[in-house]
Amino acid sequence: MADTLSALRSLMASHSPPLDALVVPSEDYHQSEYVSARDKRRQFVSGFTGSAAAIGVDPWCVSIDTAKRWEHAFAKKQQKLVQTSKNLVDEVWKNQPPPEINPVIIHPLEFSGRSIKDKLNDLRENLKQEKARGIIITALDEVAWLYNIRGSDVSYCPVVYAFAIVTSNLTLLYVDKRKVSSEVLSYMEENGIEVREYGAVSSDVALLASNQLNALSAVKGTQAEVTGNGTEEMTDEFELIWADPTSCCYALYSKLDADKVLLRPSPLALAKAIKNPVELEGLKRAHVRDGAAVVQYLVWLDHQMQEIYGASGYFLADVGANKKKHSETMKLTEVTASDKLEGFRASKEHFRGLSFPTISSVGPNAAIIHYAPQAEACAELDPDRIYLFDSGAQYVDGTTDITRTVHFGKPSEHEKACYTAVLKGHIALGNAHFPNGTNGNALDILARVPLWKNGLDYRHGTGHGIEPGYYEDGNFGIRLENVLIIKDAGTKFNFGDKGYLSFEHITWAPYQRKLIDLSLLIPEEIDWLNSYHSKCRDILAPYLNESESAWLKKATEPISI
Repeated sequence: MADTLSALRSLMASHSPPLDALVVPSEDYHQSEYVSARDKRRQFVSGFTGSAAAIGVDPWCVSIDTAKRWEHAFAKKQQKLVQTSKNLVDEVWKNQPPPEINPVIIHPLEFSGRSIKDKLNDLRENLKQEKARGIIITALDEVAWLYNIRGSDVSYCPVVYAFAIVTSNLTLLYVDKRKVSSEVLSYMEENGIEVREYGAVSSDVALLASNQLNALSAVKGTQAEVTGNGTEEMTDEFELIWADPTSCCYALYSKLDADKVLLRPSPLALAKAIKNPVELEGLKRAHVRDGAAVVQYLVWLDHQMQEIYGASGYFLADVGANKKKHSETMKLTEVTASDKLEGFRASKEHFRGLSFPTISSVGPNAAIIHYAPQAEACAELDPDRIYLFDSGAQYVDGTTDITRTVHFGKPSEHEKACYTAVLKGHIALGNAHFPNGTNGNALDILARVPLWKNGLDYRHGTGHGIEPGYYEDGNFGIRLENVLIIKDAGTKFNFGDKGYLSFEHITWAPYQRKLIDLSLLIPEEIDWLNSYHSKCRDILAPYLNESESAWLKKATEPISI
């Protein structure tokens, strides 16, 4: 068997293109239920002869929804899902990295805008309305938001590996206690939160199911003072335990009585998404500092492209750059350039790290939507090709995400037409007014219409910001992305008493003038562009030095109609 698999993997590796996986069906060329001995390929490769397979899974690593979906699908084939008591991969992973012991950090009220007490009161009110006596919280961002804590256990996301359980009179945090300083422990106790070991959540959920979960008396005494808000009205008749089927793992769900589980989206998801005034102001300030970093990067990159490659630069579109290059040590790559961008961000107040790996992409690489450059194999910057960078940062007061597309040589007319179509969609969506209750799919079309008019489109959602794009395989990619907040539109009328909403841009960085075909813009679009650029100048100027401010002023000069 081992020799067979080794030989098969060798063929997979030599295949063009190389194969990472191979599906081996049990059927023959005619999809027959019963096949000849010659066609029993699955049996030959795996040794499996039956139809009632037992399929193992680590129940900690799959959600309730996923496990139920698999169980349903497997049952149709007389197969069953089996929960393993240990993760079998971990058992053979001899050099598995050890867990990191990163400290739990208190997220101050000056940045969170709401106290733990207020958040718990709202959560317990949700429990009361749904007649649930407790909730299991497994999503790391929800635990961090509820308890106003942060950490660094996950790359690009300031969260702590932790679970939480909240009932009418208990507030529990499950975390590796080595991460909890005496200061943080005191903070938890002051807020009526009992800290328990990370691994204790399994047995505690079983106790929760049988209504035997109790907290330490000292913390229980504090709990009543901290929460208040009439939670004592929750009675013993409430039997349901709330679990989010998309985030709660199957291992914990299996400890509960399935008939007494409320499978609903977590009430914290929406509460966390609706930013309070303090969070909104923090988010705006973070984007201002981030915008300054992006402009500083563009100024630096503009200079480097001219100095190293003889490019015409950000502003000019001369044909035939000098094509000079000092030496191999002077070259710019997708990774060395993105490292410089990270450096500009790291110099800003409240910087804590990147919010995702920077997509720094040249030419055909920019057409790969989630391109991930590697230092040892990434492309060198090219003054004759489009350069797209999609990046962001985590600051204490907010998270940023921005994409800009630039060209340091002479863009083709086709590239300009595509960029302009993307920009027109970007502007159209940003200017949208829409009734309360409108979903994202209904607005998505606004970003695509200018592309559709030319038979173009993009293969991703418009999503969390204004993120239209165009990707031409093997040639170039264009994306423009701003983060927006939703606000009241202040419309003259209010048909149906729905309330009408609009967007407010909080991302600040210029759009490259020489990539825009001005003949394709209507006056309203030019007005928007001039207004946005004017705000860029005013907002970012205090964060830039004299030469950077002069560059930005030139990059945001008004366009004459």
